[in-house]
Order: sequence, then structure tokens, then C-alpha cells
Amino acid sequence: MTSRRVDDMTTATDAAAEAEPEVTKAGHPAARSVLRRLRRNPLGLTGGLLLVLLAGTCVLGPLLYRTDQTAVDPLNAALPPGPGHPLGTDTNGFDVLGRLMEGGQVSLQIGLLAALFATTIGTVYGAVAGLAGGVVDGVLMRLVDVMLSVPFLFFVLILSARFHANALSLSLVIGGFSWLVSARLVRGEVLTLRVREFVLAARVMGSSRRRLVLTHLIPNALGVIIVNITFQVADAILVVAALGFLGFGLTYPTADWGSQLASGVTYISAGYWWLIYPVGGCIILTVLALNLLADALRDAVGRRAD
Repeated sequence: MTSRRVDDMTTATDAAAEAEPEVTKAGHPAARSVLRRLRRNPLGLTGGLLLVLLAGTCVLGPLLYRTDQTAVDPLNAALPPGPGHPLGTDTNGFDVLGRLMEGGQVSLQIGLLAALFATTIGTVYGAVAGLAGGVVDGVLMRLVDVMLSVPFLFFVLILSARFHANALSLSLVIGGFSWLVSARLVRGEVLTLRVREFVLAARVMGSSRRRLVLTHLIPNALGVIIVNITFQVADAILVVAALGFLGFGLTYPTADWGSQLASGVTYISAGYWWLIYPVGGCIILTVLALNLLADALRDAVGRRAD
């Protein structure tokens, strides 16, 4: 019996050793290979460069182009683009360019925090459900199905109206409803990984479920997770813009693109185009850049896995 157990352990060790190179090639793509494929994708490269340009402008711009976004200036209200104000001023006298950059900072910050929060919860939840299987998997995923049937924006509006909205609270609220998609994606990936040789070898060698999830399953699902994060950031930015447009976004003096767009639409009949097109263009370009990058990442990771 002891000899047979030793032989089984030896066989499992050999299987694990043979599986590791395969996992490196199929489950967890090398960063160098992914970057090489991204460089060959013109749309992905365009999206990445555009995202870097927008994020760099929003983060570094206010340090170089300083404006006062707290004190109302009625004497300089609704000025068209010109010297001193490249994109004009709004109806409160705030410089539109400076407000765009500050609103972009907040939107990107909320989008990134919400995506990280949602992906963390969804990854662990989906990995546990996929590894457990059977009744546990069925119960956990039916809970996800029930929550997905709930109108997302409806509950976010209620929570935003009930509690004081700031960058952190909005990130938690959006992330708290966005993890469901991540859970389903990771669960599907884990279902394919758990029957692989390296997972079976780890089971035979006595690895706990916690070790299987953290050491073997989640690292080998990173491709799906990274792509999902990119889409989650884009979705969160759209949600923040929608809340601001409806009047349930961030409160003064914090600027966000949605509230800027809402105030601009109010004066569209007056011909104040600089209050609408620049902020609308920023929202469209940011979401477009993130989606192009996410599509390119999905193609690069998928081809690498094949």
C-alpha cells in the first residue's frame, strides 16, 4: 500500500511538472507575447494610445493648466472659446477645459476603483463556484442570475439619492452591482481549467481548495480577468456619466462629465456648443478607447491561449 501511494505521488509530481509548461503557454499568457500581438493590432494600439493621451491629459493637465473650479465668477460666465479660455467658460464662470480635466480625473478614478472592486469579488466568487461544482455551484450561480434580473441603474439611483455621493461611495455602489458578470466569466473559465492535468495533479498531491483557487485557477484565468477589467472601467464611466446627467452624481464642487453634459444641454438652445461637444467627445473617446483596447486584449489573450 505504501509503495503504491509513493508511486501515485511520483506520478502526480511528474504530471504537475509536465503540465506547468503547458499552463504557461495556454493558461497564463506571457506579457511579452501579448504586447507583441497588441502592437500588431492597429485598432488596439490606437485605443491604447488614445487612452494614455486622455488619462495623461486629465491627470497631468491640471498641474500645468491651473484653474479655479470652486469660486463662481459671474463676470466671466458663458464666454466662448478664446484667449485665456481655450474652450470657453460655463454659466458659472468655470473654465471648461479645466473642468473637463478634473471631471476626467474623477471619472477615471471611479471607473478603475469600481472595476477592481467588482473584479476582485467576482473572481473569487466565480472561482469558488466553478471549483466546487454540483449543488454549491448551482446555488451560487442561481443567486447571480436572480441579482442580474434586478435593474442595475434603478438601484444605483436609489442608493445615490439616499447616501451622500462621493468618488469612493460611487465606486463601491457600482462595483457592488458589477461583479456578477465577472463571476460568470471566471466561473466558466474555471470549469475548463479544473479538469486540466496540473489541477488534477495538485489535487492528488493534497492541495487545499484555497491553494487551488489562489495558486492554480485564478492565475491561469488572468487573461479573462484583465480583459473584463477593461470593459468594467468603460461601463463604470458610462454609469457615472448617466448618474451625473440625471442629477444623482457627485455634488459640488466636485466635477464630473455627466453633470457638465446636463448643464450644457440646458443651454443648447442658446447656442453654447462649447458646453456640450467637448464633454460629450471626452466621454465617447474614453469609452471607445477602452473598448478598442479590451477587444485587442481579448484577441491577443485568446490567440495566445490557442
